[in-house]
Amino acid sequence: MSRVLVPLAQGCEELEAVTIIDLLRRAGIEVITAGLDAEPVRASQGTVLLPDTELSQVLEQDFDMVVLPGGLPGADHLDQDPRIHRLLQRQAEQGRHCAAICAAPKVLANAGLLDGHQATHYPGAVIAADYPAVQFTDAPVVQDGLLVTSRGPGTAMDFALALVEVLTGRDHRLEVESRLMRPS
Repeated sequence: MSRVLVPLAQGCEELEAVTIIDLLRRAGIEVITAGLDAEPVRASQGTVLLPDTELSQVLEQDFDMVVLPGGLPGADHLDQDPRIHRLLQRQAEQGRHCAAICAAPKVLANAGLLDGHQATHYPGAVIAADYPAVQFTDAPVVQDGLLVTSRGPGTAMDFALALVEVLTGRDHRLEVESRLMRPS
């Protein structure tokens, strides 16, 4: 079974965080949520999320994927935490997946992971001129090698389903998606 870490920062976008966690778990993927500290996470719209653990407790563990929810100031808190950058860089060095949505692709960029890749992000969350080695697009979801990025709350379900496909294959993604009663 695949293992995924979802770091949760104060001010994260709850629609993105919960959608990612929910759909990956529906797909039978082990998801560990980790707060940057021991406090409950108050998300950007005021929803309180209770992480499974603290980031410090899982930093040395291996994960098949690390997924960063966006939202502000949540993405800024992730970006300002050097543990997150080291974690992402270790994932890349070990040939494992990293994913980010909304404002969080800037965390991947600032960790040096997006150079030479295509990515997408929430409009205005990333100044493309600051990252000339990254090819930014306005696609809802972009997968480039071991990296997956997405635009924002409205693309959260497509993003999460893309992550399911990356980790478990297209057939399993379609099986999970069919149970959601999404319009065709």
